[in-house]
Amino acid sequence: MERLLGGPPIRTVTVDGEAAEFLTDPVLVRRVLVKDGRHYGKGELFQKARILSRAGLLAQDDAQHRHYRRLAHPYLRTAAVAGHVPVMEEIARDTVASWRPGQPVDIQAQMCRAASGIALNTLFGALPRETSHMLGEHLAALSWEMIRKPLYGKATRWRKPSQRLATAFSAFRSLLVSCVAGRVNSPDDTAGYLSALLTDTGRGTVAALSTDQVCDEAVMMLTAATVTTASVMSWALYLLAEDPLVEEKVLKDLAQTAGWDAGAPSGHGHGPPGYALRFLMEVLRLYPPVWLTCRKALAEVTLGERVLPAGTHVMFSSYLLHRDPDRYPDPHRFDPDRWLTTRPTGQDASYIPFGAGARGCVGEVFAWKELETLLGAVAREWQLTVPPGSRVRAAPHTTLHPERLLMVPHPR
Repeated sequence: MERLLGGPPIRTVTVDGEAAEFLTDPVLVRRVLVKDGRHYGKGELFQKARILSRAGLLAQDDAQHRHYRRLAHPYLRTAAVAGHVPVMEEIARDTVASWRPGQPVDIQAQMCRAASGIALNTLFGALPRETSHMLGEHLAALSWEMIRKPLYGKATRWRKPSQRLATAFSAFRSLLVSCVAGRVNSPDDTAGYLSALLTDTGRGTVAALSTDQVCDEAVMMLTAATVTTASVMSWALYLLAEDPLVEEKVLKDLAQTAGWDAGAPSGHGHGPPGYALRFLMEVLRLYPPVWLTCRKALAEVTLGERVLPAGTHVMFSSYLLHRDPDRYPDPHRFDPDRWLTTRPTGQDASYIPFGAGARGCVGEVFAWKELETLLGAVAREWQLTVPPGSRVRAAPHTTLHPERLLMVPHPR
């Protein structure tokens, strides 16, 4: 795939028999996402057989998308994220407390469990302990199946999801329907985004969501928050174990700081980012969870020297953009200190782990704080090692995740 970097900035490719224009120029990608973002809608090449919401935040209609983005924002802005930290820390501690010295753990499954608990208890309000546990277990199972779902190719050509994915989806959604049903007539103002969805009456041309659509939106929000965090944290813990010097620097930084400001998570704040943040920035550079993206031209557009008709699929890969040697010298080397001199500027799309523009990740601030919290909870308590002879490979599925990652915990 990296051979595309040496070619023209726009190249026609075929995905599952459909033509698309593939972009490798970060300036053109930013044009699609930001400057001319209104002329592009969600692409359809990687939407096949997905079982997520088609309304709310994933709506094709810009007005509807903006409405639900504004609805979610109060629960994901900097001040709200700061209030979520105690819950994040408690769930992170509970997750790592279940590990036993010398007994291998499936890191991806564990990170799915932690991230699902955090998503449920911060974005959807306090739940009875038993309900929270059941929802969390089913959400973790659904998220793991979503992570492993092929994004394109022969494996996506069936009309229905795989049996495991369908079963996990049905089990989680059924529990969620019961939970939502109990709040329809008496929504709790403290119940986060779920309460906002239930009490929303729509605005202008945007109709309120039905109860079924609220459930679908909840599944989408919770699953998206879980699969991306679990994938990034799995890579982070693996890379931490691979380099003792990096691990030592991360631990030292975590011990000396009380965490970075959630309002400036991407290194845009004053002064260079601390080492733990640089470490996570580098993890996201090499292994962005949303590694391949598609947009569709809503009208005729001019992109570079090309005129593209309405309906044209436009693709780009953050994985490739982040490994461009013109932007990142020695791009395959894991080097957190490159962020001392290389800073995301927002002038192009050379670093977009959370996307950019009006449809960029609404939960970016939340995600940075969650990653920091999980990294600290694990690294302070356990040193993780990979069993001898293990070979960890990248699996480019719905997210870019380790194909298999068993690690052995040793107490600090």
